[in-house]
Order: sequence, then structure tokens, then C-alpha cells
Amino acid sequence: MTDEITVDHPVHDHPPVGDDDAVAPVHGHGDPAAAPPETPSVAVATQRRLMWWRFRKHHLAVFSGIVVILFYLVVIFADFLAYADPYATDAERSLIPPQPIRCCEAWHPYVYPVTGSRDPVTFERVYQVDTSQKIPVSFFVHGYDYKLFGVFHTDIHLFGVEGSDDALSILGTDPLGRDVYSRLLLATRTSLTIGLVGVALGLVFGVIMGGISGFFGGWVDTWIQRVIEVLNSIPTIPLWLGIAAAIPKTWSVTQVFFAFSIIISFIAWTDLARVVRGRILQVRREDFIVAAELAGSRPRRIIFVHMVPLFTSHIIAATTLAFPAMIIFETALSFLGLGLRPPAISWGVMLQQAQNVEALVLSPWLMVPVIPVIVVILAFNFLGDGLRDAADPYD
Repeated sequence: MTDEITVDHPVHDHPPVGDDDAVAPVHGHGDPAAAPPETPSVAVATQRRLMWWRFRKHHLAVFSGIVVILFYLVVIFADFLAYADPYATDAERSLIPPQPIRCCEAWHPYVYPVTGSRDPVTFERVYQVDTSQKIPVSFFVHGYDYKLFGVFHTDIHLFGVEGSDDALSILGTDPLGRDVYSRLLLATRTSLTIGLVGVALGLVFGVIMGGISGFFGGWVDTWIQRVIEVLNSIPTIPLWLGIAAAIPKTWSVTQVFFAFSIIISFIAWTDLARVVRGRILQVRREDFIVAAELAGSRPRRIIFVHMVPLFTSHIIAATTLAFPAMIIFETALSFLGLGLRPPAISWGVMLQQAQNVEALVLSPWLMVPVIPVIVVILAFNFLGDGLRDAADPYD
């Protein structure tokens, strides 16, 4: 008796060509056409691409990123955007109120000239607006000399009054007759550059010290963590009083600037070092790290080539959130006279002129530097929140 073996072959039912009732094939997991060719698959996307996809859904963070970019464009082109020499003083123009730009006379914006005189009773300077004259405001005018990008000598400015630097004061002047708008642009450059340099140096110190602490452990980890605890336990105000007294009065503005940036970075690296240490401890015993050690890789290569790239997105988010603290730090200390000091120009230095109620009441435009401080801090905070959420694209 012969056993019959039957083999079931899959039957493929294909709809006839031209059948209107044919059902279109459903793109499933096994179909190579599941995703359009122009849209990369999430399954094979890199971490950087996943982070970008998630970040762009955070509209407030994207807008904040644009604001931050605009601020740093101001940092680059501060002299080009300014129309008056920020260091030029003129006692005859002391505390001029903001002068609005009006539109338009013969397709040109214009301002009314302001004339000042001394009150014979109070000896206070009083300013009058002469509405009978109109001074045209032009674009790409010649003004004070400066170096574009620190290299090219030029005197071209975005706008101003041709042939006169003192005919325009859109944000008023300070007690020494210096233009507030032009000084505000230069102050933005100083404050944001200090924050950038301080965060960059703090990033280097934090990654190195945190990587060494988490990778080697033992007494090295204990020693580094105790140093971090000591730095975090030092009272801030007495520390900066001592530092302000230690900086020589004969130092130039540039020397004080770099000294201030380095000092801030030495204090700001501790939080990032702890973040890096914790992340390294999580992957310290992973198979690929053990394999790299068995293959003879040096600790430096294991830390900076195999470990740190795994949480680069977290480092970027932590670094972005560190910017507001740096900016507030510099502004507050300069405001108290413990940081930068004149003739340096920063937001804190400018706010020193608004320390009393009398200045605030009589010359409220001296508080204008508060506005960019608030805007840039909020922008960095929202940007950091968006990057922190995007750093975990698998959540």
C-alpha cells in the first residue's frame, strides 16, 4: 500500500487586469514599498535624524531657536547695526528721551531734531522737539570706523543720519550722552560672547572630568566628586567679592573679559560633569565597551569615541540650558560691580545706571537692557526644553 503525500502549495489569486473591483495591495511590514522612497524609515533613521524629527514638532522650541540665531547675528554685526560710536560722550546730549523714527517723507523715514537748553532754576537740561524740521534717515550710511568680523576696516552702517552721528537717538542717551541703542548692541555682543565662551569651556571641563570619573571609578571618582561638592558649597557672593578684588585694576577690558569667562567656566562645569558621569556609568559594562577594552583600546578612545557619542544629544540639551545661567550670572555680577566694569559694555554694566529709583522715574529708558536679557533667557530655556525632549526620540 502506497502512502500518498500531498503538498499544499500557496495559491496566489491575482485580480484580472483591468478589473475595477481589484483591491490595491496594502503596504505592510513586509512590503518594501511601505514607506515612500523620499521619506526615510524610522526603523533605520539615525539618532540625529530622529532627534531633528521630534524637535521640529516642538514649535515653541523652533521659534526660540530662531530668536537665538537672530541674537547671535546681532553679535556678529553689532557695529554694522549701530549708527553712533558707543564710546563717544557728549555732556550736551545727556539723558535725551527716545527719539521715534517716523514714516515717511519722500519715501524716506525721518526724525525731528531735538534741541537742549539748561533750565535757569533747576539747572536741569530740558529738551524740545523741533517739528518744523525733518531729518531724513538713510540706509547704508557712513559713520564711525570699525572692523567687520574683526578683520575688514569699514565705516558703513545699516542706517543713520548721513554726516551726523548725534542727530539720531532712537532709544535715548545715558547720563554721559552716549547712544543707548548703539551701546545695547555692543552689550549684546559682550554678554552673549561671555556666555558662549563660558559654556564652551565648561563643556570641555565637564565632559573630561565626568568621563574620567565615571570610567575609572574608585578613588579617582571619589576625588572628583568631592571637588565638585566643594565648588558647589562655596557661597557665591563672597566668592565673587574675592575674585573682583583679585583682578588687577590695571588690566585692560580684553584681559578682564577673558579672565571673567575662564572663571565662570571653572564654576559651571560641575553639573555637566555629573550628567556625563551618570551616563557613562550606565554603559560602562555594556558588551561593546568590554569588547573595546579586550581589543586593547585606550581609555581615552573608549570614553570619547565609544561612550560620549551615545549621549551627545543629552550633552547638547544640558549645554543649552546652561546658557541662561551664564547670562544671568554675568549680568547680575556686572550690575553689582563685581564683574565687568566700564569702559566695558555689557547688559549688567548698562544696568548699573538704573540702580536708583530717581533714575528709574526720570529716565526709564535706561532699563531697556532688561528686555533682551528676558527675551534671550526665555529663548534659551524653551530651546533647551525642546532639545531635552527631542534627545529621547524613542519615548
